[in-house]
Amino acid sequence: MSEVRRFQSGSPWEDAFGFARAVAAGDRVIVGGTTSFKGTVLYGEGDPYEQAKVAFTSALEAIAEFGLTADAVIRTRMFLTHVRDIDAVGRAHQELFDSVRPVATLMVVEGFVDPRILVEVEIEAYRGEGR
Repeated sequence: MSEVRRFQSGSPWEDAFGFARAVAAGDRVIVGGTTSFKGTVLYGEGDPYEQAKVAFTSALEAIAEFGLTADAVIRTRMFLTHVRDIDAVGRAHQELFDSVRPVATLMVVEGFVDPRILVEVEIEAYRGEGR
């Protein structure tokens, strides 16, 4: 059985809700819902493009804890509060993952735990042989 490792990013919600930012198990590293909050500071308030860039960058920093980079990403998920923000978030995604081309899902949701959050992302990476 393979080792399971967890990474805590310091988000205040990790302790409050009892979760890890990322979990590595076997060949996969999964990064849970990530926003543009860093600690208690929200970056890109009112700007879906900037929030997406910061959130994806934070998610990539989490997989870096396991020795991976963007080229290991095989799946992304993007959650938005407004359909009007699809192009801005899509542009941020393309800038980070155009050469990688992971499978992607984009959903419009009703809201997040803080109404200033416009975007939340998840990524999944593969760290197996033959990557």
